[in-house]
Amino acid sequence: MTATPSFSSLQLHPSLQKGLKELGFARPTPIQAEAIPPALEGRDVLACAMTGSGKTYAFLLPILHHIMDKPRGITRALVITPTRELAAQIVESLNDVTVHTPLTGAAVFGGVGMGPQEHAFRSGADVIVATPGRLLDHFRMPYAKLDQLEYLVLDEADRMLDMGFLPEIKKVLRHLPQKKRQTLFFSATMPAPIAALTKDLLTNPFTLNLQRQSAPAVGITQAVYPVSQDLKSGLLVALLKRGDMPQALVFTRTKHRANRLAAQLVAAGIKAERIHGNRSQAQRTQALAGFKDGAYQVLVATDIAARGIDVEALGHVVNFDVPLAAEDYIHRVGRTARAEATGEAFTFVSPDEEGDLKQIERAIKKTLPRVTVPDFDYSAKPQTKLEVPLAERIAEIRKKKAEDRARAAAKVERRSAAQSGGGRPAAPARKPSESRGPSTGSRGPSAGGSGGSGGASGGAPKSGAAGRVRRGPHRGQGGNSGGGGNSRGGGAGGSSRGGGDSPYA
Repeated sequence: MTATPSFSSLQLHPSLQKGLKELGFARPTPIQAEAIPPALEGRDVLACAMTGSGKTYAFLLPILHHIMDKPRGITRALVITPTRELAAQIVESLNDVTVHTPLTGAAVFGGVGMGPQEHAFRSGADVIVATPGRLLDHFRMPYAKLDQLEYLVLDEADRMLDMGFLPEIKKVLRHLPQKKRQTLFFSATMPAPIAALTKDLLTNPFTLNLQRQSAPAVGITQAVYPVSQDLKSGLLVALLKRGDMPQALVFTRTKHRANRLAAQLVAAGIKAERIHGNRSQAQRTQALAGFKDGAYQVLVATDIAARGIDVEALGHVVNFDVPLAAEDYIHRVGRTARAEATGEAFTFVSPDEEGDLKQIERAIKKTLPRVTVPDFDYSAKPQTKLEVPLAERIAEIRKKKAEDRARAAAKVERRSAAQSGGGRPAAPARKPSESRGPSTGSRGPSAGGSGGSGGASGGAPKSGAAGRVRRGPHRGQGGNSGGGGNSRGGGAGGSSRGGGDSPYA
């Protein structure tokens, strides 16, 4: 294409054009300019599009255009995406551009209640954006029938493969109607299993950049900071306090390192939060919202969030740990310089990570410049460890489990001792004149007479000291001749449950 057209030249619905204009979007990005026209024609689309290229509107706009004038109350489009954050981001983009339309969208993902999501199915939201696992949860219910589905989008398909979602995706597809529909398939890379899936889903697709070598966006300035593992935290604090990074998204390899790094940044006086798979959806939403609003200077994340974070004008991404794969590197640094903007991506590399970095450089066909910070002490000893060594963590876990087992064994032993001798511990013997039942000299008054024959409802009394008593009412006059013993029937001087109005009745 010789020139990028304007959005107005794409012949989109006027209400969508108005929404785009208010969002400040005058011209489509290259992927939008290439994907929207064939999608508007009703063709399947297969796009190998880099992260941050603007592909969300590349698939949303033609779908919204097609369903604009159709009756409401029917879900006609389903977008499947790998992460909660990305699902929420897509629905947010949909809501932004449809502000002058009656169209509705709903996000369906785990970690939150299913009630509002059930309502979206029942009411027929125009577009449902879902993660595979939660979508399958709903498909077990009778209300989740997408029998009128006309459009299907698979976004970040390679990421779903990386996260092990491919079996779930195939199960989802079996729940969808087999009638003809338009399918739009987007992926940053095209590994073999994903390419095979496209052959099953797409019919004569319009293909974009399929043979393009994956690479970071052109507007990203990339640099490498060689530093030992123990000094990575200190180097990050130094860079942040220099004022060169007003806001940064920092990626770590593990959730444990994300937690430790966020805590160390806060201890150094830097406003920071973290986001990863072990945090609740409410915590993840709060962290991301605070980062977008500027409440946090740093958001520490693991790769699970690499494709679900879209922050306008994010200037800096820091690879605190070198990614293990070139694709992960591309997705991480793609959080900056989005939609043809500019940004900087820094990677901290320790000596033991040089091999991983070399693989990334070979994949992107570029040797990244090395940078040292002049006023940073690279020989300093760290005050605190970022990560507790694995052996120590395992030892701590084993110690806790041993303590738990010891407590459980002690509890069982106490219970066995209490139950020895046949059931509950024996109660102390009562004095002959004492009884749970009322009698002369007992806790309550008794109207029972002395001696005499058994009362009308006294039953067959049993003699015995300190026996357990029946709690039913017994209003008979007296009982069997009892003498002075403890007798449930009651006699002269004995206790009687049968005599009089008992407070236990």
